[in-house]
Amino acid sequence: MNLPPVLSSQTYMFFLFFIAVWSGGHAYLVHRLLRPLAGKPLWQRTGWGILGLSLFAVPLLFFGRRFGLGPLWADRLAWIGFLDMGVFLVLVPLLIARDLGWLTFTCLHALRRRGRHADATPGDLERRHFLANTMNAAILGLTGSLAVAGYHEARQLARVREVEIPLTGLSQGLQGFHIVQLSDIHLGPTIKGDYLAGIVDRANALSPDLLVITGDLVDGLTSDLQDDVAPLQRLRARHGCWFVTGNHEYYWGPLDWIALLPTLGVNVLVNTHRVIEHDGARLLLAGVTDYSAGGHLPAHATDPRRARAGAGAADASILLAHQPRSAFGGASAGFDLQLSGHIHGGQFFPWNLVIGLVQPFGLGLHRVQKRMWLYVSAGTGYWGPPSRLGVPAEITSLRLVRA
Repeated sequence: MNLPPVLSSQTYMFFLFFIAVWSGGHAYLVHRLLRPLAGKPLWQRTGWGILGLSLFAVPLLFFGRRFGLGPLWADRLAWIGFLDMGVFLVLVPLLIARDLGWLTFTCLHALRRRGRHADATPGDLERRHFLANTMNAAILGLTGSLAVAGYHEARQLARVREVEIPLTGLSQGLQGFHIVQLSDIHLGPTIKGDYLAGIVDRANALSPDLLVITGDLVDGLTSDLQDDVAPLQRLRARHGCWFVTGNHEYYWGPLDWIALLPTLGVNVLVNTHRVIEHDGARLLLAGVTDYSAGGHLPAHATDPRRARAGAGAADASILLAHQPRSAFGGASAGFDLQLSGHIHGGQFFPWNLVIGLVQPFGLGLHRVQKRMWLYVSAGTGYWGPPSRLGVPAEITSLRLVRA
């Protein structure tokens, strides 16, 4: 049996942190949803049962295959776990927002009544529970509606987004050079070969000069996903298809994927480059490993300068790097453009509103150190919860133009 690779200490620390947050979030849900149901034992028992199943579903999702579950059952468990996670990640922020508003109102009300003391009566407590249960029911209804809308958007084929990249002094040979970017497809438990086949057909219809995949292509082993990844061999571009690793490749045997992809016609750049001759112009295409790769495989530590070394002069230079935070190294190494993904734009509400607090760059086009352009894709698939509420997936059609 082909077992998953040994997890790095970095990955174990992430899982421990996640489980701590997941458990704490469920304790919060018990306090805010079940406590007001005092006097309604049937509803309370039902709530305990649902939250108990939810508490264990997602940890089993992460570790099920590592405990020997076959791909079929692991995928079924993944659907349950990821749907559960999607509801949780909408419900908890909505409850927190409600509680912060409630706390603010209570504090202001207490200040107005300062100096007047009154003990809470049973009737007061009953009214509070009624109000809490009514608001909880409304929030649960809103969460369900958002989850359904997000699921519908996530399962749609990614739409094409057109972007122009203005480069100063761009040679005539590269004017209009057409790049199609795919990113963060996350082929795995809930995204399969038929989904990828639709992406491939839509990308091919754009007839690009160059096609690039900026990491997080997969969430699984080569042995489990070999059939699902097969549509990649139908990708067509004048100067080929190129790939760099994302952080998720390092959870599932990166060396196996780096070896498999070239057999499907996908070239892999591991801190290296190629020079592409196009209509009399020279385009330098370089690619680095994921920003966190060194924590998994020290030999794969990301290095933009090494990726460019020995390339010589070029009319334009492009760096493929999964994480936007690689842009500072890319700009220092002298690249004109970096293409990235990773952040998914927060992927769905309300996380799309706060992703900027933990990432140096948001979605779209950015100027870095006054010399390099950075484009950050929203991703072509999704990770985890099948939800894309407010942040649609994209196949990015980029054209180089003279500034």
